[in-house]
Amino acid sequence: MSLLCSVLETVVRELAGDPASDGAWSTAHGALDDYGVSAEDDAELSAAIESRDANTLGAILSQWASGERLMLERDRGVLKRALKAYRKRLKITLLDAESSVAGGPMSAGRKSSIFAIVPPDRYPREVWDELVRQKRLVDGGRGMYELAPGV
Repeated sequence: MSLLCSVLETVVRELAGDPASDGAWSTAHGALDDYGVSAEDDAELSAAIESRDANTLGAILSQWASGERLMLERDRGVLKRALKAYRKRLKITLLDAESSVAGGPMSAGRKSSIFAIVPPDRYPREVWDELVRQKRLVDGGRGMYELAPGV
């Protein structure tokens, strides 16, 4: 449920200090294997890691971060599922709050004032931070997130 781009960002930070670091490059190779990314998925990414080109790898990550280049399908799928899980939890939380706010069984109830919730814990914080960076969620502080306006 974690993101390949987060693992590769860690690798790039490590390579900034030592571009020939065998540990960092083996982590990058392992991440591609663990996440099932092949040369067909992203030939340039695979070539950069295979040739140990830290500059190209950094450029690919900055393009992902800026939106100039689409993230890998796997990462996009994780973000999509996480946002769907967030919306579902928010809906359930609102329904629960609105069903018990007014008290009496004959009352019409009233709207809940809940606008931020703690996201599902099956996704790591890096997923939620990426959704905030993409402006699909807003960080409400203290581990709470709210939907961005218009999302």
